[in-house]
Amino acid sequence: MPRNYSPSHILFLFFFCFTATVSAQYLVEGTVIDASTNIPLSNVTVVDFETKTEVKTTAKGKFSLEIKSALDVTLVISLEGYETQTVKTASGNNTTIALFPTTNALDEVVVNGITIQQKLQQTTEAITIVPQSEINSENTVQLAPILNRVPGVFMQSGSLNTNRITIRGIGARSPFSTANIRAYYADIPLTDGNGESAIEDLELAAISRMEIHKGPSSSSYGVGLGGTILLYPEYAKFNETNANLFTTVGSYGLFRTVAKVSHGGKKANVNVIYSNTHSDGYRDNNSLDKATATITSNWLVDDKNELTFIGNYTSLKAFIPSSLNREDYENSPRNAATFWKNARGFEDFKKTLLGVNWSHNFNETYTQKTSVFTSFNNNYEPRPFNILEEEATTFGVRTRLLATKNFENSSLKWSVGGELFFNNYNAKQFDNLYQDFPDGTGSVAGDILSNIDENRNYFNVFAEAIYQWKKLTLSAGLHLNQTKYTVQDQLNVSSNEEDFTFDAIVSPKFGINYEVSNNFNLFGSAAHGFSTPTTEETLLPDGVFNPAIKAERGWNFEIGSRFHTTNRKLSGSVSIYTMAVSDLLVNRRTETDQNITLNAGKTTHNGIEAALRYEVYKNNTFSINSYANASINDFSFKEFTETNANFSGNDLTGVPKSVVNLGIEAASNTGFYGRLDFQAVGEMPANDENTVYSDAFELLNGKIGYYNTIGSRFSYDISIGANNIFDTAYTSQLQVNAFGNDTNARYFYPGLPFNMYGGVQLNYKL
Repeated sequence: MPRNYSPSHILFLFFFCFTATVSAQYLVEGTVIDASTNIPLSNVTVVDFETKTEVKTTAKGKFSLEIKSALDVTLVISLEGYETQTVKTASGNNTTIALFPTTNALDEVVVNGITIQQKLQQTTEAITIVPQSEINSENTVQLAPILNRVPGVFMQSGSLNTNRITIRGIGARSPFSTANIRAYYADIPLTDGNGESAIEDLELAAISRMEIHKGPSSSSYGVGLGGTILLYPEYAKFNETNANLFTTVGSYGLFRTVAKVSHGGKKANVNVIYSNTHSDGYRDNNSLDKATATITSNWLVDDKNELTFIGNYTSLKAFIPSSLNREDYENSPRNAATFWKNARGFEDFKKTLLGVNWSHNFNETYTQKTSVFTSFNNNYEPRPFNILEEEATTFGVRTRLLATKNFENSSLKWSVGGELFFNNYNAKQFDNLYQDFPDGTGSVAGDILSNIDENRNYFNVFAEAIYQWKKLTLSAGLHLNQTKYTVQDQLNVSSNEEDFTFDAIVSPKFGINYEVSNNFNLFGSAAHGFSTPTTEETLLPDGVFNPAIKAERGWNFEIGSRFHTTNRKLSGSVSIYTMAVSDLLVNRRTETDQNITLNAGKTTHNGIEAALRYEVYKNNTFSINSYANASINDFSFKEFTETNANFSGNDLTGVPKSVVNLGIEAASNTGFYGRLDFQAVGEMPANDENTVYSDAFELLNGKIGYYNTIGSRFSYDISIGANNIFDTAYTSQLQVNAFGNDTNARYFYPGLPFNMYGGVQLNYKL
């Protein structure tokens, strides 16, 4: 029997359904990350544009926001130090939002994302951030002009394949490479078992940000005496697909192409970059061909797990002009060194780097991060004195447990972990018979001279903690390293395998930071560090292992400040430090361009570093910014005697007394932009006797460009630049302690004279 409903029943049902619909709530969830590093950002403000409902992200960057409609909702995401983002999403979506750092508030940016994250302003050590805008400010071929703007860092570049990076004078005496500095790419070591870091082998277009930790203050990275350089890969943006083509042409036969393809979904992304670079070179025997392929992929498996894959392949063949004596340097700088030209010396290497990073969030307090990596290197290098063949294979694991615990007025962050590193290295040396053949033949391999297998294995165990109470931050860390060599002469079948184990090295660090006001922080630190010798430094000229070699060790003490005005028109930092290094590795050049290394002294490194950035003018359509950076150095031998010579009190070889950088950059909303960069470098001693110095010099570089879009999908960027506008004759790299007297010793690599480049970048967004 059908039931009759009265008008009051119908009205009640209608009212019930209406109120239920009105009161229904829908949920939007997501994660906010740093676009340059992919690290999650905490305390980000997420606002529903319509209702003004506001939430904050958790320590893992997560947020959950109730909305009143299942349809699209507009969210406004903001965090000091980052550009505000406005995104549209819908109920049920779990979206990932990337925030880009702002150049005028880098002190608010989160650093050290691979280990214990904190804002730069609150760190207890000297750290400089190099954002992607700075990396792209040059021709994207040369790394030296970019790093040389960082106070305390100096990169010498004899050619595109001959480089040496020093931090606070550490590493200046390495013959041809960067040593005593740790380097990581997405938590994967770039520092090989040889102790060398070839950062320039990476494609610059594959780097989204650099963090330079100066001094031995980072317990989690091996505490190299000079410091640590962290490179963050460029990842694809989530929920976007892009294709990019960038071509550069320039002086001395420079031709470079970079192609990128990236795709990002809701949970995963992939970025593929290919580059090809050719240069005829400024000097004889100076041409270069380099190709790289880089792939990065990020997968948010679920709320607790994230996987990152990194792959890089580099193939390079570069001829070597080597260094010149002063007469040739001043009168015939385009000439190659005679022996190197006749032998047509070059290096031909292929390097492969692979790594997988896994991050697992147990809960809001605990996170585990593990990296597994491997690399394969092959190098063939004919030199006038012999021909070198090298093969190296690396395998390693890094893992650590991180924790964050918040209290009412304080917080504690800590990390414990370890790293295992296995490196198998083989070096064969052959007689070079180029002198027995007609001119122009180049190097010809003769009898084998040596065949050495060297396995270098080490383990690091480290712990670090940061305690913050109101305006005070305290940090402490401890690092333990044990390094072991196993060496065998493969030519002598009767020889026994030699084992050599360095003494275990314990390196503590302590730091403090105090927020004097909202825009002024003071910090200080004391840290111990060490640097084991490179493979080249452990071998005598005949290829025999030198068991007497020891690691360099030192203590660094530092105080400094970071500050900005209330309106952030002016911001900057100042540091004063002193470092004492013992068991100094001394490199001596022989008549045949080979090296002998021994522990023979102590050095002191005292310096002042300052960096200022000032917003000259800004309105809705135009902005002008300027910067000034400076390093004043007092590096000297404290105790250094060799045979009958006493070099105590002399200036440390191979580093300038001062470096000053000034620059200005302008940009308009119409797409035009430009910048000028001025650098002044002081004189550098070329030998331990301090009888030969390079001259001080000044360089002026500039770049202008135009950026615009066509429709909603296509954009382009056209630029032209010039380096060494004053056409200054200068020394771009020193070969320290070159063999010979002051007249014929080949100390000097001539820098490029005035040179130009132009580029066109095309981008299509699907």
